[in-house]
Amino acid sequence: MNENHLEMIELELAILIRRATNLSSNKKLGSLDRSAYLLLRRIANKGAAGVKLLAEEFMLDISTISRQAASLEQKGFLYRIPDPLDGRSYKLDITELGKSVFKEHMEARLKRLSEIIEEWPDEEREVFGKLLKKFNESLIL
Repeated sequence: MNENHLEMIELELAILIRRATNLSSNKKLGSLDRSAYLLLRRIANKGAAGVKLLAEEFMLDISTISRQAASLEQKGFLYRIPDPLDGRSYKLDITELGKSVFKEHMEARLKRLSEIIEEWPDEEREVFGKLLKKFNESLIL
């Protein structure tokens, strides 16, 4: 592996993470933090899920997902669906308010991203998206 390429990737990733963190904390993009956005997006797109499954998918502790979900529940964005076979178990689903807030936030993020890469040719956008997906999938242990 070419050491110069590796160093360039490492540096660019560090810069990307710094800038993306700064960008996502911009209030113009909405009121959801990254973890809330990802949790709502997952449930909005794939349906209700239990805390254990969500923890596995996000590679986080159950306690972390529980804490994030509780916060979203308090805000009225998520609600619990009891498991009829096990009174201790439940799934989390998104409320209408949660869908609305999520949609608003996603639209703001997409608008900002569109502005950033609007000068890129479609082919470069496609390649960049595919490479980002490939990289993210490589991070799964």
